[in-house]
This record gives sequence, C-alpha cells and structure tokens, in this order.
Amino acid sequence: MSSKDSHEFDNREPGMMEKVTIYTDGACSGNPGPGGWAAILVYGATEKELVGSAANTTNNRMELTAAIEALRALKHPCEVTLYSDSSYLVNAFRQRWLEGWKRNGWKRGPRKNEPVLNIDLWKELDELQSRHHVDWAKIEGHAGHEYNERVDRLAVTAIKQGR
Repeated sequence: MSSKDSHEFDNREPGMMEKVTIYTDGACSGNPGPGGWAAILVYGATEKELVGSAANTTNNRMELTAAIEALRALKHPCEVTLYSDSSYLVNAFRQRWLEGWKRNGWKRGPRKNEPVLNIDLWKELDELQSRHHVDWAKIEGHAGHEYNERVDRLAVTAIKQGR
C-alpha cells in the first residue's frame, strides 16, 4: 500500500474522539542512503499499513516521516498512542526538546546556536500532532513486539522495493 492511497479513518461516533494506536519505524541502508518508513494504524479491529521510501536519506528522517504520514492519515482529531523505537522521535516530545527548539528559534546545543536537524520534518510533525491528543511511547526495538517487528519489516521491504 502506497502512502499516496487514501488511508483515512472515518468511523467515529458524533462527539467522540477516536482512539487510534500507531506503530512507526524508519530504516536506512547506509546512513545516509536509501531509506524506508512504515506505520501501522490500529482502530478497533481495523488496521492500515502505510509505507514509503526515499532514495537518499537518513534513518532519523525516515523515523520522522513515518510519524508524519501516520498522523496525516487521520481525518479527524484523535486520541493517539504512537509507539516508536526511536528515542530521537519520542524524546523530542516526552522530554520537551521540541518546545525548547521552538523557544530558541529552532536552535539547539549548549549555546543554542546550532540549527535543529531535520527542521522541515519537525515543523510538519509539530503542526500535525497539534491536531490530536498524542501520547508518544517508546518501545524497545527488535524485542519481539508483534507490531514493532511488523513495521520494521515493512520499512526494510520499502527500501528494497523503492516504494
């Protein structure tokens, strides 16, 4: 399934916020190199798989892209639990890095004079996540969790298939 297809959930009851669980992963063959990303969205008994790739990218960009595409697929504001094995992604929200970067004019580092890497993706992700109630959850990678293993396989396959 390509990220260009429609993947929007629209099964909500009036006045109710949908509860959606999302699992994301990014992968890269070389860093930088060809990359892939994947997300699985779970709403009740419904699951949607989203995948995509980039010819020359980094693992961190693929991790961010997976979260962006997953949140973009939600048609209405949702209560989301988003699981990722990426500390880079999860810590930006749980440890409030993103708030600090914005407060410091998108600068980071001890002197707040280094530009935030992947700023284009962070800005897009910040805008998308603001539409929802998102709980960012860290999951241990390659630890046998069914959905985490699935998104990992999907992301690696996306690299090989160049989707």
